[in-house]
Amino acid sequence: KIVKAGDKDLDGQLDFEEFVHYLQDHEKKLRLVFKSLDKKNDGRIDAQEIVQSLRDLGVKISEQQAEKILKSMDKNGTMTIDWNEWRDYHLLHPVENIPEIILYWKHSTIFDVGENLTVPDEFTVEERQTGMWWRHLVAGGGAGAVSRTCTAPLDRLKVLMQVHASRSNNMCIVGGFTQMIREGGPRSLWRGNGINVLKIAPESAIKFMAYEQIKRFIGTDQEMLRIHERLLAGSLAGAIAQSSIYPMEVLKTRMALRKTGQYSGMLDCAKNILAKEGMAAFYKGYIPNMLGIIPYAGIDLAVYETLKNTWLQRYAVNSADPGVFVLLACGTISSTCGQLASYPLALVRTRMQAQGESSGTVGAPVVVFAGV
Repeated sequence: KIVKAGDKDLDGQLDFEEFVHYLQDHEKKLRLVFKSLDKKNDGRIDAQEIVQSLRDLGVKISEQQAEKILKSMDKNGTMTIDWNEWRDYHLLHPVENIPEIILYWKHSTIFDVGENLTVPDEFTVEERQTGMWWRHLVAGGGAGAVSRTCTAPLDRLKVLMQVHASRSNNMCIVGGFTQMIREGGPRSLWRGNGINVLKIAPESAIKFMAYEQIKRFIGTDQEMLRIHERLLAGSLAGAIAQSSIYPMEVLKTRMALRKTGQYSGMLDCAKNILAKEGMAAFYKGYIPNMLGIIPYAGIDLAVYETLKNTWLQRYAVNSADPGVFVLLACGTISSTCGQLASYPLALVRTRMQAQGESSGTVGAPVVVFAGV
């Protein structure tokens, strides 16, 4: 980026004069940013000024996190940054304005708003222009396909327990696996996984596009959203994506519940549902599914942020980066809390999706938390 900005003769290289000109140009932009951060006009930036500047842009951080940012630039231990320290730190970082500098801080100190399956990733303008966003989506889709395939037997067992478990038929994990293998062999453990993997790509793409449009609709042009804005945009994007691919969700449930030889494939299953139950069958369980998105997304995001920030404030002494294992633990706990809150709705949805199966599940009593 530095070479591109300073290369005046477009030869792909920077000579000394071009480099000096770039630094002079860049220094002027950094001076403007420094002045805008220096709220007290005393020639120094302290932690409170960083907190205030970020808050003005819709990013909330604690004073301890602001102090960690200062420590990375502070050479003389005063916990304030003068112009020389600011310039020396950012001179060879090709950022030109406050949002770009905040994004650099975001990635280097991890005070972002967390990612999960419900709320899509936020991408910078540069990441969108360079195509980084679709590489993220492809990588996420590939990882999702692998993880869903590996956990498909457990997912099918969960669906069977949700649909068939009752007061008189209390399925257990070992008994469920034994029954599946006895009925259809080891391959039957992956029934419904094909459609589960196929829906990753359209769901991710629709969710990303909807998320970007909703961000514009709610009137924010910031790279990082506030928590409540992120929750609103993410929940709506998730609802739109789920609405678009919901027939595939019904197909996945029916394929997971099918007996050996009942359908020759996904298309045969879809034709049978359409012929016997009509188009409305592809939207059974739609309302509880939509209602479940809001508590899941809200609790997941709130718990994740609370756990991560608590850890940073108590244990992050020399680094503001929690590390991958801390983030994994925070994500696991927050996702579990979100799942527990929305699970009764997920159970009702699966029972409704299964209605019409020839296996006699219609009218089966709903047992909340069966198969949890």
